Amino acid sequence: MPTSSLLPMVDAACRGGAIALFALLAALMLRQSQRSPAAFYGGLSLISVIAYLINSWPAIFLRHPPWLVPIMLLAMGTQALLYLFARACFDDDFRRSWRDALPWLGLVGLGFWCACTGAAVICRSFQAAQLLFIALIIHQALRGRGADLIEGRRRFRMVLVIAAAAYCLFIVLLETAEQSPIFAAPVSTGNAAGLLAFSFALALADLGLSGRSGLVPMPAPRRAAPADPPESNAQEAALLERLRRVMEAEKAYREEGLAIAGLAARLELPEYRLRRLINQRLGHRNFSSFINGYRLADARSALADPAQAEVPIVTIALDAGFQSLGPFNRAFKAATGMTPTDYRRQQLEHAEKAESASPSSEIGKPFPA
Repeated sequence: MPTSSLLPMVDAACRGGAIALFALLAALMLRQSQRSPAAFYGGLSLISVIAYLINSWPAIFLRHPPWLVPIMLLAMGTQALLYLFARACFDDDFRRSWRDALPWLGLVGLGFWCACTGAAVICRSFQAAQLLFIALIIHQALRGRGADLIEGRRRFRMVLVIAAAAYCLFIVLLETAEQSPIFAAPVSTGNAAGLLAFSFALALADLGLSGRSGLVPMPAPRRAAPADPPESNAQEAALLERLRRVMEAEKAYREEGLAIAGLAARLELPEYRLRRLINQRLGHRNFSSFINGYRLADARSALADPAQAEVPIVTIALDAGFQSLGPFNRAFKAATGMTPTDYRRQQLEHAEKAESASPSSEIGKPFPA
């Protein structure tokens, strides 16, 4: 059989297999979308990739059927959805909002404008926006990886998200080339085969066949944990006590630039053991939240102390270990629901009322006549 007639068959087979696997994964993720924003945006991202597989299929695209238009629009927003997926996966403070639709609408609108007008300036702007989202995906995956305490998620940052971003980057650069080589037979078939391989890798990760954790972080089910050996419990209790002493008695959290590697060296522990200890025994998902818990407790104590009523808030924040006032204010309000100024005012008013309400001593006062 001539190669020219074989390639379209291989292309169709690869696309069909990839679409089937991506559809299965999207359905599994969207079933969990109420419990996990990452599952919601992961499912939408995979649907968008399916739309891209259909839209970039030469056998369909070159015929320009009318029903392809909505699929084309859905495919145009793939990079924006992948960015939202990365944020939902790696930002523990991420909350789903209607504002999440704005980047997707902006990218799709720019792509539709390019498709309608064919203006070079608009199309270059659309391609630049795609590259910007890819850069944001990579930045989101790399930012905070050192402080991430969930080992499976740390692997996922590097292996899956950056791989997806790199593949998107390759496709965008390929589509910017003249003469649209993405629709040429060898390139199109290679593109479909690459997406089939990627869908298979995602299926292995999500279905647990690779021995790793699932594709997106999900709330852990409530079940009885297996009993650890007594010697293991004793060792972890000793490690927790050492950690508590370093953090509370020695106030290590006040040190500038404290990172998990430095704290592990101070405790003479391998870094992975300290990550697991803080995550599994203390319930923290990232090192920053663990450290900030001590810093905020220190700051709250100082703000509530009448003897420190004249100490500037910025001094209290810096003494507690924060690098500047902005991150301190944001972390404080997220933890307490009020600004440091309001918290200090409230606590000092309570202290003043408690002092005025306490009974005064009767010693030295004359008895009533």
